[in-house]
Amino acid sequence: MRGLLNAGYMEDWRFNAIYSGVPQGGVVSPILSNLVLDKLDKYVEKQLIPDNTRGQRRKMSPPYAALVKAAAKARKKGDLDTAWELTKQAQAMPSRVPNDENFRRLWYVRYADDFLLGFTGPKTEALDIKQRIAEFLRDELKLQLSEEKTLITHARDENAHFLGYEVHVLHADNQHDHRGRRCINGGIGFRVPGRVIEAHRAKFMRHGKPVHRPERLSDSAYSIVAQYQAEYSGLVQYYRLAYNLHMLGKLKRAAEVSLVKTLANKLRCSCRKIYRRFRAELLTIHGTFKVLMVKVERGPKKKPLVAHFGGLTLSRNKWAAISEREPTAWSGRSEIQQRLLAQRCELCGSENQVEVHHIRKLANLKGSSRGEKIMAGRHRKTLVVCQDCHQRIHYGRYDGPALT
Repeated sequence: MRGLLNAGYMEDWRFNAIYSGVPQGGVVSPILSNLVLDKLDKYVEKQLIPDNTRGQRRKMSPPYAALVKAAAKARKKGDLDTAWELTKQAQAMPSRVPNDENFRRLWYVRYADDFLLGFTGPKTEALDIKQRIAEFLRDELKLQLSEEKTLITHARDENAHFLGYEVHVLHADNQHDHRGRRCINGGIGFRVPGRVIEAHRAKFMRHGKPVHRPERLSDSAYSIVAQYQAEYSGLVQYYRLAYNLHMLGKLKRAAEVSLVKTLANKLRCSCRKIYRRFRAELLTIHGTFKVLMVKVERGPKKKPLVAHFGGLTLSRNKWAAISEREPTAWSGRSEIQQRLLAQRCELCGSENQVEVHHIRKLANLKGSSRGEKIMAGRHRKTLVVCQDCHQRIHYGRYDGPALT
């Protein structure tokens, strides 16, 4: 544990020491947080939640009940217009007493060091819950609750931020189910924050217009398309639970135009020719999509490598399972096609017994040759070599390709 806490962190390939806590985004940060905050979970589940849970349901609102009863009587008499007006009045007010003193609920969820509590009750009791949590963290775990980040928000009027989502309570009196009843009031809604969309769009924009990505011009067309798709797909899949997922259409448009301009810059042609050359249709379980597709043939016995951009539905799926593993997005310095198609030694060109050599430290690459400069610039730690070159590298006897 001491070694993990004192390990430090790397930023821009420079080591930085840490003097307290765990660096944000560290690989072991969630594990260490679970070890420490397990006591908080038990405290909330065994004390706070039982203390703030009572009642089966809120009481029926008397004004609402009176209007519903009057509408039913008018309907029996055949006065449908009056019944409809009374029903509209009833559906403009809550059916249950909002501030029922005999009803309380408290929910709790935590991921790593970020937790969220949902409370049904007055703000005074919410402040008391916050104070009890702060005292427990201070007295039992020797931790201090951040006042700036620990906020109390009204879930219907404001948004709470949790794991990149905006969380709030839905309310719309004009949304009805097949029975004519209001169906979403009181439900929990997840939104994609507008700042997230703008932050990702900014990667492809300059002066308000999509531009090409010059750092990716050294890669192949296959690699460029795959990188754009990886970034876009990872974002769409993570926010699959959000009901405003369609707002990512603005991001897709900016990324697509940037991709086309990058390919046009690389292939020295116009954007119109890029669309004509790479436009295709992709059939998925959600329908047929127009995409940009690149195929790389690998011979008669192997299937071609295919990379495409697009082909993702922006419809919400509230049952989607979000993986805790971060989506793989190749950086602009990686060459995907070269890694997949490398079937010969990169040092001598031999195709016999090809293996992968792993470099432990990038500092070992002195950058004396052109190949080493490219590897160091792209931060590559692997090299595809034949068995003979591989052995000579490990024994420190490699000074160039073997003479045959």
